[in-house]
Amino acid sequence: MQTWQITFVDDHGETSVQQFTCEQKPSLEDAAHMIRAKLVPIAAKLDLNDLEGRKPEPTVKILKDQNSIQILDISPSV
Repeated sequence: MQTWQITFVDDHGETSVQQFTCEQKPSLEDAAHMIRAKLVPIAAKLDLNDLEGRKPEPTVKILKDQNSIQILDISPSV
């Protein structure tokens, strides 16, 4: 497995980097799931689509809208 580093702007407006191990490069949505599980683990366990008539939203949008976290880059770790 390869180690990938995900660069993102955290909820304090600072650029941060986290490393994750995956078989292949994670998609933006996969990266958002990994970041959310590490930084906001309680929110990662919640079903955010439990209201009737609510449409599912991608995790990338939820991270940005609710936690002010924006993924900037996904690259192989050197």
